[in-house]
Amino acid sequence: MTHYLGLRTASYAAPDLDAAKAWYIEVLGKAPYFDQPFYVGFNVAGFELGLVPDAKPGVDGGVAYWGVGDARKEYARLLGLGAQSLHEPQDVGEGIITAIVRDPFGNAFGVIENPHFPNTVG
Repeated sequence: MTHYLGLRTASYAAPDLDAAKAWYIEVLGKAPYFDQPFYVGFNVAGFELGLVPDAKPGVDGGVAYWGVGDARKEYARLLGLGAQSLHEPQDVGEGIITAIVRDPFGNAFGVIENPHFPNTVG
């Protein structure tokens, strides 16, 4: 049985990454803790707000990522439950693995295996 570890990350499309980064710095009142050309991450009260420059608004635009202990295993389980693949599991750096499926109702559903968050079920 898989146990979800809670909401971890919400990511938003940011085709103009510099403008989006500046806007969210103003909104949040803090600089990002992770700032690369392929991803900008802000720590917001223990959760992550991520800006993704190559995502498109819509299905890619806003994705909530739910923490799991094994993203590859959970991705396969979700496909077995009728979800469709949007993004296969991939290592996005620093041991973090993400995947996105479309649930049977058309929603983007992300899973994230992040060793930087505690693996506790609450």
